Amino acid sequence: MSTPIIIILCFSFLGIIMFLSFYFNKKNVIKRTLSRIPNKPASSLKTNELSKVSGKALHVKEPLIAPYSKRECVFYQIIIQQHVSHGKSSHWKTLVEEERSQDFFVNTNNDFVIVSPKDSPKNYNCFLVKDQDQNSGTFNDPTPKFIAVLKHYNIDHTTLFGFNKRLRYKEGVIEIGETVTVAGVAKWKTLSEPIAEYPYSKIASLESTDKQKIIITDLPEVRQKRH
Repeated sequence: MSTPIIIILCFSFLGIIMFLSFYFNKKNVIKRTLSRIPNKPASSLKTNELSKVSGKALHVKEPLIAPYSKRECVFYQIIIQQHVSHGKSSHWKTLVEEERSQDFFVNTNNDFVIVSPKDSPKNYNCFLVKDQDQNSGTFNDPTPKFIAVLKHYNIDHTTLFGFNKRLRYKEGVIEIGETVTVAGVAKWKTLSEPIAEYPYSKIASLESTDKQKIIITDLPEVRQKRH
């Protein structure tokens, strides 16, 4: 096989790998899936129908607190990584990858939907925009807030010789009042206790099934476009 053909095949193979990596990454899979699901107001949801809603996230109970930004939220994702080298090769090693969530409401024009993400077994797929990031390195001292987060997860920010480790941190949250999009199979439930500013005795929920997980995201491009 001639050298030009080998080069073309190598570039073609790399191109296919890059395309598949882009096409099947979590963000794009969620965007494609949501584009095929009808967006409805909460009051129009039909039982057992796969639907999506966009609205403001509101807490059901005491909100979570994001580790770095200390924002009140109903969902957060964080990742802490360290850059490590082995000879001529190097990569980012994940030290901590944490995801925490709680039940929350989605308020769509004063119609409420309740969402209940569960970890075991996991009943949802989620992508959050990572809008907080921190990093440190040899000539880049970590901030006191970053050091406090690292200590919380028992991570030393310096080496045995006292140099800063090359670390990075990313955080995404669903803040209280932030606009989110959620999809799932609609169910209607009778309220055991009234909800402030919600005069009805039943509330819609978006739930998972054996074949369909709840989808949760704060990506702005998947929200319903207003006309």
